[in-house]
Amino acid sequence: MKVEVDFDLCESNAVCMGIAPEVFEVRDDDFLYILDENPGEELRPKLEEAVQACPRAAIKLVG
Repeated sequence: MKVEVDFDLCESNAVCMGIAPEVFEVRDDDFLYILDENPGEELRPKLEEAVQACPRAAIKLVG
């Protein structure tokens, strides 16, 4: 599975970071960073929640 973020849509509001801090991080520069683009399957439930919770629908999972 690969995590993709449309950074043109992303507002770096950190909702995803609150759900899956192992994968997402909003840093002091107010930009979102993907810490692990290819996380293990054990994180799929958290990542699916992050996809659903993103207010801008900027996150998607591939595979």
